[in-house]
Parts: sequence; structure tokens; C-alpha cells
Amino acid sequence: MYIDKTAPILLVIVFCLIPYTAAADDNPYAVPTYECIGVYYQSPDRGECRIRYRRGGKDSWRESLGLVYDKRDGEYRGSLVGLTPDAEYEIELISGNERPSLKCRTKNNHIPIGQTTVLSGGVSPVPLSISESGVPGAYHLIASASGETAVIDVMNSEDCNVVIDADYIVLRGLELKNAERHGVLIKRGRHDIVVEDCRITGWGRMGGPITYGNDGIMDSGVFAEKGAGNLTIQRNLIEHPRGASNDWDTGHPNGPQGISLIDSSGGNVIRWNELRSTEDHGFNDGFGGGSNFSFEGSPNRDSDIYGNIITNVWDDAIESEGANMNVRIWGNFLDYYYHPIATACVSKGPIYIFRNIFGVSRRTHADPLGGAMIKTGERDEFGGGRRFIFHNTALQPRGAFSAFSGHIAPNVVTRNNIFHCPGQLASRTPADPPGDYDYDLFTGMDKGLAKEPHGLHGKPAIEPSRSLEFYPAPTTTAIQWGRIPFKRGGKEIHITDPVIVVPNPIIDAGTPIPGFNDDYAGKAPDLGAFELGRLPLRFGRQAGAAAQ
Repeated sequence: MYIDKTAPILLVIVFCLIPYTAAADDNPYAVPTYECIGVYYQSPDRGECRIRYRRGGKDSWRESLGLVYDKRDGEYRGSLVGLTPDAEYEIELISGNERPSLKCRTKNNHIPIGQTTVLSGGVSPVPLSISESGVPGAYHLIASASGETAVIDVMNSEDCNVVIDADYIVLRGLELKNAERHGVLIKRGRHDIVVEDCRITGWGRMGGPITYGNDGIMDSGVFAEKGAGNLTIQRNLIEHPRGASNDWDTGHPNGPQGISLIDSSGGNVIRWNELRSTEDHGFNDGFGGGSNFSFEGSPNRDSDIYGNIITNVWDDAIESEGANMNVRIWGNFLDYYYHPIATACVSKGPIYIFRNIFGVSRRTHADPLGGAMIKTGERDEFGGGRRFIFHNTALQPRGAFSAFSGHIAPNVVTRNNIFHCPGQLASRTPADPPGDYDYDLFTGMDKGLAKEPHGLHGKPAIEPSRSLEFYPAPTTTAIQWGRIPFKRGGKEIHITDPVIVVPNPIIDAGTPIPGFNDDYAGKAPDLGAFELGRLPLRFGRQAGAAAQ
């Protein structure tokens, strides 16, 4: 199936692709991805640690959300988001009388290619084994020939379509079918690997409940063994596993997954993928892995998950559990799941979950009662990290039943979300430190321990009806309670509890969050994922193509 190997081509722009590795005496230091930078500062606790930044020394300074102090590590941590790829940023911290500064360059979307292995079009039953590494300045590209699609269909006779046991690899534009276990297997400890523009389908064992004697657990479109990291998985279509997860009728779901990382070393970017199936061949988790209660986990640290479409999941659409240290999850469209995002646990933090769309939730094939929007939970020493939950939109009918699960949920900060659900907002289990919930629209019956002093629950007097939409309209409908007089044809009539048109209460109802909603239109930020007067979010492979 190998057609041609071109001579290596060395490009000069490479240095910006490799995440910064801190030297022992670097303090503060930064770790970039394409659109975010994680910042770390070893220091005594001086209270507030503000952060400001500017691009290229030319733009004006911009303030961002302050860093979070972790007394266990004697360290401030936090993230800059919404940055431009391949751009240098000046960063300044303001902590007491200290003003340390640093520079950091975001990663380049364009990967420098050296050696190229071209695969011919057509179908081959032979799995692909990649063992020849590239180098930081010249990745080894394995791709279909121009204008053709190389198809690897192992017809259930091999564990994997592709095994990557090498570093600095780009796997591009292949169709991978009918692997017995995984579409792409990334071996233990491998790093700096890009899997892009592939279609992966028909993989895995039959799966289903363990009680039925099946064992197809976590067979994945892309599976990375322990310690793999600096992975970019983008613009892939991962669909229709051969097996199926059970639903909650027979216990915890088990079965195939779209993408799985096991105790990753971090630095991962999962973006613009589409994970889909049917309800009878649904995933356990769309994106997930392990170990959940640990200081590693999936995706571990300095990782981004954004722009994905994930559907047909019987447990978590996105499972981000473990250290979650400077992990950012934003701009995803999640539909047909039990929990859209699981964060049990956040042992280090902070994790930022913002501007995601949460669609239909259901517990089983027969039971439409949904789960929680954000799954929480801590165990033993694994916990304590900060969760920031900003500008997410979750709408009934048929959405999640509660905003947060009933597990213990310390150190949660919410702002500007639409929690449109009938159940509880926050857990009733006391937590230390307690959660900080505010400026959210919550329509359910129980706020738990959340206070929401500026939230929209119960006010204004005319509450929003069930006609809220993902992208906010300027007006909505509401019931005006009571016997209300109206003029009709010159006569006054009275209507009991009429439906009327009112200004949409979520418009301009939010609060500014530096670095997260600086471009709001109007008097204040809108609640939810979309801002009226700004372009709506885009998802999946088309969004990825446009962003390149």
C-alpha cells in the first residue's frame, strides 16, 4: 500500500509547535496550545493574582480572569483563552507587590512536514504500523495520495487499523474500517501526534452489559495508551461502532468510545470532530478515558476540547476527569447523552467549561428522564480543584433533569449559564470551599445550596416560558398570571393568565468575565452560549475547515 516517500523538507517555523517545557528555575512559566495558554506561578499566597496580556507587544493590554491559588502546591494557576494561533503574547502577573512577566507563543495550526509516506487509493486489508518518527522540525506525514482515499478495512481480523509507535507523526485523510478493537492505537508514552481528517467506522467488539458476558469495553475510534500526550485529534468523523453500550437499565454503561486517553501526559487538543451513531449502537462515553480519581487522568493538563459534535452516548458525552489542570472545554454541541460533561474528579484544576450547547438527555431507551448537566464528585485526596462554568446553554424539554449532580461539589463558580431544567441546581451536600453560583437562569424547583443573588430564578415577575431557543431571540413569550384587562374592538375584556410577548430576559442579564465575554453586545453580556448581535457558534468538521 505504500506508494512513495518524498525527501524530507525542513521548514523554519517549527519552534512554535512544541509546547513549552518549563526548566527547573522557570517561574512563572506558561504552556500553550493553539488558542489557549496555561500559566503557572510558584509563590506564597498573596491573595488575588491578576493577569493581563497583549499580543506581539502592539495590542493594548487586556485583563483576564485571575489565577487560582492551590495551597497544596504553593502555586497560582490559570488560563488565557480565545487566543490567536502562532502568535506571541506578553503576560504580566500582579500579585501583591510582585509583577513577574513572561512571553509565550501559541502553537501553529500548520504542522511542518518532513518525510511523507503516501498511501494509494483503494481498499487494503493490511493494518498500518507506523514506527518511523519524525522530528520536532519535520513531522512524518502519512496520508492518502492527492485526490484519492486510502481505505484500510481489516474485516475484523486485526485488533487495529493503525498502530502508531512513533513520535512527531501526522496521520491524515484515511478511511479506517472494521477493526476488532481500535481504529487508531497510539502506543504508551508516544507524543506529538496529529490524527486528522479521517473517517473511522465499524470498530470494536460487540460490547454491552458485562452481566451478559460481553467484554467490549472502551474499544475506541482513537485509543491512546498510558502516558501518551501532546496529541491533536481534529476534523475526524468517528461513527457507528460495531458494538453497543448498554444504557442505565442494566447498570453503568459499558461499551465503545469515540476517543479514549489513559492517564495522558497532557497537552492534548480534541477539536472539530464529529462522533455519532445510532441509539442501538451508542457509545459509553464520546470522549473519555481514565483514571478518573487521580492526579493524571484524561485529558490531564493543558488540554483543550472544543468545536466537537458528540451524539448517541449512554453515559458522558465528554468525560474530563482526573487532574483537569488548566483544561478548557468550550464550543461543543452535545446531544443524546446521560451527562453532557463529567468532571469527577477535578483533583488539581482549574477547569473551564464555557459556551457549550447541551441538548437531549435520557437515562435509558425507555426512560426519558435525563441526568445532570455537569457531573461532579470527589474522593479521598482527589479533589479540591476549581471548576469555572460560564455561558453554557441547556434547554428543556428533554434536556438534563438537573444542572449539577448530587455528588459533593466544592470550589464551583458559575456565571451566565442557562440551566433550563426541572430538577436541582446544586447539590445539598455541604462542601468546602462552598460553590459560588450567580447570574444564571435556573428554571427548576430546587436551588440546593446555591444562592444566585443575581440569578433569574423567580424573577422578573414574568418568567420566561418554554420557548427559549439556543440562539436568543430579542423577545420570547410568557404567562402573565392573573385576570388581565385587554382592549379589543374598543371594548375592554379580561383574560385569565394570558400568554404575552415580553423582552427576552436573558438578554443583557449577565455579568462581565474578563477574557471570556469581552466582546459582548448591548449593556451587559447575554446569558447562555450565544450573544445576540454576534456570530453564532459553529461546530464539527466544517467549523474546523473554516478555522484553518
